[in-house]
Amino acid sequence: MTDKPIREALDAAGRVPSEQDLDTLSRQLNRPVRDVVEIGARCVCGNPLVATTAPRLSSGIPFPTTYYLTHPVITAAVSRLEAAGLMGTMNERLGDDTQLAADYELAHEAYLANRDAIGARSGTGEVPEIAGVSAGGMPTRVKCLHVLVGHALASGEGVNPLGDEAIAQIAEWWTKDKCFCEGAWETTGQAPSQDRSRHVKTQEKVDPSVKRAERARKRAEREANEADQA
Repeated sequence: MTDKPIREALDAAGRVPSEQDLDTLSRQLNRPVRDVVEIGARCVCGNPLVATTAPRLSSGIPFPTTYYLTHPVITAAVSRLEAAGLMGTMNERLGDDTQLAADYELAHEAYLANRDAIGARSGTGEVPEIAGVSAGGMPTRVKCLHVLVGHALASGEGVNPLGDEAIAQIAEWWTKDKCFCEGAWETTGQAPSQDRSRHVKTQEKVDPSVKRAERARKRAEREANEADQA
């Protein structure tokens, strides 16, 4: 448990997800949301920008990515930065700039502190499997700008320096002081009810011994096929 002060952009009431919030998140992501316990940040109009996920999913799987960027306009803008090579530039700077590296280490500690607090509030409690592990490449690398931007929005300015920089660099497409929700996602009809995302399988509870046996079976089949073809 880190003693880094907890910083959150929203007050307790603002973090509570309503049924409308969950419906909106499903529409933003185009899939049903899972294990959202709070809203990390909101648009000026009140819609969610960031979903806060429990550190242990309902399936029992540890989940280190606490803040999930959901607003399509922001996610698309951040993807543009990633495609332009910004993460590589940031990684070079982390190697050269000792103050930036120190500030990024503090962002990592802040992320862990917030996750611990969220785990306590949501009833998840401590998740030892991910103790000391944050997300997005912190504390030494940048592997996902979406994670850093989500953290920066949920924590407020001044906590994650590289997340703050990324937010400043998407100002051409999105800014905090204006609503960009209109037309950003489908608002008519029912919200998505079937999850077709590729990682759904990883959230199923499967006995490890069953998985090992299945892998062994497939390996034996491959070896038998290779022997037949020899």
